[in-house]
Order: sequence, then C-alpha cells, then structure tokens
Amino acid sequence: MSLLSDLSELGGRAFSRLGLDPALGAVVPASRSDFGQFQCNGALAAAKVAGRPARDVADQVANVFRADPRIAEATVAGPGFINLTVTDRELADRVAGLLGDERLGMAPAESQTVVVDYAGPNVAKAMHVGHLRATIIGDALAKVFAFAGDRVIRDPHFGDWGYQMGLVIAEIERRQPNLPYFDPAFTGPYPETSPVTLEDLQELYPEAAAKAEQDPEWAEKARQATLDLQQGRPGYLALWQHMKKVSEESQRTDFADLGVEFDLWYGESDVRDRIEPLVERLTASGIAEKSEGALIIRVDEESDNRDLPPLILESSRGGALYATTDLATIELRAELGADLILYVVDARQADHFEQLFRAARRGGVAPPGLLMEHIRFGTMNGKDGKPFKTREGGVVSLGELIDMVEEAAAVRLAEADIAQEYPAEERRRIAHQVGVAALKFGDLSVNRVSDYVFDLDRFASFEGRTGPYLQYAAVRTRSILRKAEDAGLAAGPIVPPARPGERALMLALLMLPEVVERTIEFRAPNHMADYAYELAGSFNRFYDECHILSEGDPALQASWLSLVTIVLTMLTVVLGLLGIEVPERM
Repeated sequence: MSLLSDLSELGGRAFSRLGLDPALGAVVPASRSDFGQFQCNGALAAAKVAGRPARDVADQVANVFRADPRIAEATVAGPGFINLTVTDRELADRVAGLLGDERLGMAPAESQTVVVDYAGPNVAKAMHVGHLRATIIGDALAKVFAFAGDRVIRDPHFGDWGYQMGLVIAEIERRQPNLPYFDPAFTGPYPETSPVTLEDLQELYPEAAAKAEQDPEWAEKARQATLDLQQGRPGYLALWQHMKKVSEESQRTDFADLGVEFDLWYGESDVRDRIEPLVERLTASGIAEKSEGALIIRVDEESDNRDLPPLILESSRGGALYATTDLATIELRAELGADLILYVVDARQADHFEQLFRAARRGGVAPPGLLMEHIRFGTMNGKDGKPFKTREGGVVSLGELIDMVEEAAAVRLAEADIAQEYPAEERRRIAHQVGVAALKFGDLSVNRVSDYVFDLDRFASFEGRTGPYLQYAAVRTRSILRKAEDAGLAAGPIVPPARPGERALMLALLMLPEVVERTIEFRAPNHMADYAYELAGSFNRFYDECHILSEGDPALQASWLSLVTIVLTMLTVVLGLLGIEVPERM
C-alpha cells in the first residue's frame, strides 16, 4: 500500500472512532510545503454532520495521527485543517522499498480486460498529423492501464471497408478500365503486384472524393462499388487487398517511428462476416426498423434535451456503414472478454459514439457489464490558432512531421553541443529519440480535451517543461552512476534524509501510485506528464544541493547513489508510460 493510502487509512480510522464516515480521513499532498508534507481536510465537512466545531473534530483526529510512530508532526491550522509530516525514517524505509520493485510501489490490482481503440488509420490514405493525438494519447493510456495490472488489447481499427474504398475503386477503374479487376468475366488468378502505390492512392482518393461532392452520378457509382466490394465481387476484393497491403506497410513504418505497437491489426473488414447475422438478429427483434428505405436503430431517449438522430445500420441500397461495422466490432470485443472499451477519437465524433453506445445497449450487442467510453480530445493547431498544416496549406503527413521533429532535435543537440562527438548513427538515433520525445510530451502535457499550439522551437528545447528536458535529467542520473562505478563507488542502504532537497525527492518518488490512479480515473495522460516533470525537477534540486560524487561521508554517498538509481528507474518507467525513450547517453 502506498504512503498516501496508509495515511488515509489511518485518518479513516480516526474519523470512524468519532462515528463519522472513514472517507473523511483522506490525506492528500500539502498545498504548500510550509504547511507540512500532507494534509487532511475532512474535519470541515465532518463538523456539519457531527454538529460540532470543525477545529474540535480536527484536534481529536490529529491526536490519532500523533500517536502513530510514522508521524513526526500533526498540527491543526485555521478552521480545522490537519497538517502532517512523516518521520525521516519512514521516508527512508518507504523509498528503500522501491529498490528492485518492478511495480515501484503500486499495489496489486484486480485485473480487467481493457480494449483501447486508437490511431484509426484509413486504407488508401497515408497517416497525417490528424492521427497524431489519437495515436499517442491512446498509446499512453494503454501503457498506463497495463502498468496498473490490467490486460490491455491495443487495436488501431483500420478504416478499410467503407465508402472511401468505393471511391478509390471507381477512380482506378476510370483511369485504368482494362485492368482485370474490372472484368466480370475474368476468373483469375489476379496479379500479385499492386497496380497502385501509396503515392498513387494519395492522389486518387482526394480527387475521387472531390468529384463525388460535385457529381451525383459519380457519387452513385462509388456507392455501388462500395456495395459490390462488401458483397464480395472477386475483382474488387483482389484490388482492395492490394490497397490494404500498401497502406498498412506505410502505417506500420509510421507507428514504428513513433514507438507505437498494437496487439491486434484489425479493421472494419475483419467483422464483415458478422454484419449479416447481426443485422438479421436486430431486425428480427424489432430493434432495427425501416425508415425511408434505410435500416435504422432509434436511440433517442425521453430525457434528451436535443435531437439525436437514429443510428443507420444499412443504407437504402443495403450497404453497411461504419456505424454497422462499429457495432459488429463491439460484439467481437465482447467475445474477447472486454470489460472496458476506450475509443480515443477526436471530439467531433461525440454524437456518433453516443448513437453507437446506445444502439449497442438497446440491441443487446454490448453485455450489461461492458463499459464503453469515448475518450475525446482537442486539436493540434499551428501558431495561427488553426489546425496545423504545411506552409502551403496542405495536410502534413505523419512521416513528414516525424522528419521535422527529428531535424529540429538534431539542430538543438548541435546548438547545445550534446552528443556531437558520438558516431553519426548514434547521433541520428538520439536525434530521433529526442524529436519524438518533444512531439509526444508537447501533446501529452496538455489536458487531452484542450486544443494546443504546436510550437516546435519550444517543444524541442532542453530547458523548461519539455520532453528533451526530462530525457536529459534521466541521462544525467545514468551518467552519475557510470562515473560512480568508474570510481569504485557503490550504492548502499538508504539513510533518513537530512536536507530539504533530499527529503523532497523522497516524497516525490513515493507519489507514483496516486498519479497512476488519477491518470486512469480521468483517462488523462497529462497527470503522468506533470509527475515526470515534477520528479525531474526534484532530482535536479537534489543534485544541486547534494554533491554526490564528492561527498566525504561514505554511508551518505552510498545512500544518495541508491536514490539516483531509483530516480533513473522511475523516470525511465514514467517516460516509458508516455511512450518516450531515454537515450543511453547524450
């Protein structure tokens, strides 16, 4: 159990003795360090229930805290705030327990199965800057849930079975009508080599989509191609397989460059065999009904204060829509044992997910115990406050963005004269790690529901609240330990702290369990980013105050080296949860 949990349990027992709710004993970090290390504010709320002055209640609770040997001081301030300081011995013992603890103070948790749906790339399109937030927020949440002890299934959920497929197929047929894919009499085999590259698709899709908006006949042709694909036309399926493969190869490269991995590589098409029986079942039960030729599920409720349109299960032509595949995907994920599904998708899709979740509940697709949540987020904007684009106003591909941050990192490393004497390949690798850290921390340090400005100059700095600053702090700990080893110095038992910086660092090291809990509770990786920054700052202040390698007291020096070891482990783990690598050296 964490230090805060233990203190809260002690406070809970104190309130319980007074016949009051134990939850009033919750202990939190002090709002100001001059008040103490922790505080318990439950006496103010307890006073109303007990009908007694809050300060009287606080005095009695404080007496219980004072009687505990772990508490150095418990004072009552103001109308009834209880300020707490634990003993230095307690701090040292707690921190010593982190050595060799893979969970770094996290208590075992009841495991649940969490599916995290994020990234959302589409076939026929290269990933672009609009995929960035979904990818790195989703990846960070998946990592934190897994660290907490949950079974996590990561799934990018490719868009590979909808209208965009019909648009591209129709456009390829217009340009190359003699290809065998479009000959109904052709019996195969179809060519093994794709007739289109990803670059071709990047040109084909926007042109076909723009044409569909202007030409109803063309749009109708694309819809028919979509329906023919979904109904299994062999030539279209063979062409679709080619497009899917070339798109996925590019996307796997982009994900690898970001250090993002998935457990599944499913797309909408992976549930296509489920769609017909699902639709039949929903129709037979009366949940799905015909409306203006389409098949719909009504999802509005009496308590709604706005109109929520029905979920369209099938178009009037009988084609499946992405809402249909989303429903079938919920069915699949339920069979995988999901207890919770997180959809990390931008805020503009809020209505879609409200429709989807209601339809899944109403149709019995989602079991009663399955939770589904839309993890919405804001946009990444340029310095002009508008969605980030190229100087020419075009969409920035994810590959271009990664190249951009890597180049900026290389410039910053050179300006700071960092890693310049290393081999070229190592410098390139460090520049990539630093660039990706700048990109990810710049995003994850912001509350996910907020928009933010992409400021590469600031994000790539080695000073301030940035990913490179945190990497440098971690690398510094590694350098200290390397120098200590070269000097024949070894880490040893942790002794009680005697200096403010030492004490503050120990307190910071003990806060990880609560940070993980907050990150999970609010589905917000910025709590983890805040903690990484606070921990790095605490270490740097400790390093400035405690001259580790020149310390004359061997026992104190050995204790500090153990502290540095724990800091390195903690920073590496916390940054890893944010998807940020720590270079071996800088």
